[in-house]
Amino acid sequence: MVISDVIICDAQGQRKGDVRIEEGVITQIGENLSGDEILKADGCYLIPGLVDTDVRLKDSQLSRTNLEKLSTRALSGGVTTAVLSSDTHPRIDNEITLEFVQQHRHLSHGATIESTVSALNDSGALSNIAIMLKKGSVAVHTATLADYNLISRIAQYLKMANKALFYKAEEKSLTESGVMSDGTIASQLGLPGISPLSEVVHVASMIEIARHFGIKIVFKSITEPRSIELISEARALGVSVECEVAIHHLFKNDSACLGFDTDAKINPPLVNEAKRLELIDALRRGDIHSLTSLHQPNSDIHKDITFYDAHVGTTSIAEYLPLLYTYLISTNVIDMSKLVAVTSYAPAKQIGIASGEISVGSSSDLILFDPSQTTQVMHHHSLYKNETLQGKVIMALCRGEVTRF
Repeated sequence: MVISDVIICDAQGQRKGDVRIEEGVITQIGENLSGDEILKADGCYLIPGLVDTDVRLKDSQLSRTNLEKLSTRALSGGVTTAVLSSDTHPRIDNEITLEFVQQHRHLSHGATIESTVSALNDSGALSNIAIMLKKGSVAVHTATLADYNLISRIAQYLKMANKALFYKAEEKSLTESGVMSDGTIASQLGLPGISPLSEVVHVASMIEIARHFGIKIVFKSITEPRSIELISEARALGVSVECEVAIHHLFKNDSACLGFDTDAKINPPLVNEAKRLELIDALRRGDIHSLTSLHQPNSDIHKDITFYDAHVGTTSIAEYLPLLYTYLISTNVIDMSKLVAVTSYAPAKQIGIASGEISVGSSSDLILFDPSQTTQVMHHHSLYKNETLQGKVIMALCRGEVTRF
């Protein structure tokens, strides 16, 4: 296959040309290439497949059906590698659940599904981290830990395996009592708010853990500008910490909760407009290192209820690349090369795989994206429901398999 007159864009920049792909490998990049199958792609982008490392299943239920749906929907949104957070039901904390995920890791015409391992099992004891990492888990995942003896032991396993800790910083005593960000909108709706300290205090303490033990920590779905400032300061001192932000916190603010719209109830909660703009500035500066769709779909039974009782989460992975293009590229927040860096190159590096570059000899997964087309958000429990987005994924090359949309 030859993809002709395409804009070739990776983390290093962009240029126009033709790309020859044979058996899933790029064999030639040039101009006026010939071949039996030529796909004219003038005006389209050819980019590395997106890597999303903060993904959940419908209702968090680990099942074959949910894995199949995630795989196909992720690919349609430009994601060629989706990494499951370990807080599924059942939890991914043992070889049986990990093996089940891996049995569905490479589904036909779908994204590759990887998995993190939960640092703790259901009883609160340490999981068999060493075995799980050897068996293929790409990172260790946990929410806030208060037991520093456990943290010390987890750090030792991470050092041995040279893996990252995916850490969700939150104070459970605050998040369990609140349902949205503390502020004017929460007061207006009469809903209990969550203090920004819920995140910031744990980011600060875990930065010191990363420094002390010499481990890598990726802070998941950060929302507070102060947290980003702390992470940036630590990186300047050589501490191996990275900041991930979910697209929802860049695109929407807490006013989306008005009318008690449960589709806007996510975790972490949407922040106010002033903080959203600060997050945009942090992305421009390079202080946000990776993005996620924070895909967490729910059944109607968990969303068509009161805001207070509704489950957190929204569906977003099927429109991930069009959302990114609409809200970040067409608005000139960042360019496509920077987008590839924070959605492909950086998250891939966090889990120890190669992505984000297009070169001869590369067998990287690829996405063909047409910015002149549109994508309609159809799902009734999406934060972006009924929006018309700019751009459409028209083809994916994943593990050498071509899927057209």
